Amino acid sequence: MWSGNMLGLAASKAQGIRGVGSVWQYRRLLELGVPRDHRAFRLAERMFYRVLSRDLDPALEFEYRKPAKTNPDLADWGRQLVRDGITAVLAQAGKVEDPRVRGAAHRTASEVSQFLRSELADKPIIRKSSRNILHPDAHPPTVFLATTIAHMPSIQRERAGFVDRFAAYITKPAPRRTYTIMVGRKVIKPTFHLLGEPLAADSAGRPKDLPFALHWIETLVRLGILEQSGVATRILNRLLRDCDRKGVWSPKNLRAIPKSSSKLADFGFPLEMDAKTLPRRQADVTFRLALIAKLAGWELSYT
Repeated sequence: MWSGNMLGLAASKAQGIRGVGSVWQYRRLLELGVPRDHRAFRLAERMFYRVLSRDLDPALEFEYRKPAKTNPDLADWGRQLVRDGITAVLAQAGKVEDPRVRGAAHRTASEVSQFLRSELADKPIIRKSSRNILHPDAHPPTVFLATTIAHMPSIQRERAGFVDRFAAYITKPAPRRTYTIMVGRKVIKPTFHLLGEPLAADSAGRPKDLPFALHWIETLVRLGILEQSGVATRILNRLLRDCDRKGVWSPKNLRAIPKSSSKLADFGFPLEMDAKTLPRRQADVTFRLALIAKLAGWELSYT
């Protein structure tokens, strides 16, 4: 399971995809329904809990280890991002009452809460030389924090005020300017960071990244804030209109399984890798829509 890469984006080494990170592998096994007491989970969790305990072993810097040798700030930044990813997957795995997971979730929530209360929340991007960069003091939420809170109802109850601010922030229009993150001399693409609504769709409600849209809609439903995102509701309504009378997703001209441009949902989409037949190409979206409906408490009826 371990490749020295913790947050690399891909679906599964077992499916012939290289560069996958351990967080993504763990989430993939969760999505596939592998029993939680499987040896692969136990081995992963030994490493995960070492990271959450703030073990300073340089090996726990993973993909940031090499560049961090000449950039101490990057080591701290990378460790925090990896902790956020690990907290999210452990929350998804049901470890919500583990004090190490709760502590990590509360620490990240407190840091982001301070950011959301500050003036930087309105203007987090600054100009430096020829680049738009994230303000060095800005600590915006990540997709990992969204997953953590979504799977931890206790956090939602205990920090209701923060969750309200968080919900308002991730459903507001994101800045149109592209930006990067500078950590010391290192320029980093903001793959996991959120400065507003992460979804995009055309005028007909078709998402630009269908796998991530389904994952994000599921996250919003778990947070109880789906209605606050106009883009998410528009996408969901479009997907539901494309379902037939039996509830099967049946868009026109479906010749391949949809792919993600961001790869942020590749751990769970597709679960059905064989796209040779139409029913297999329909399976993943149909399943996700049914799961979203169940989480939302809808009563489903088919003809």
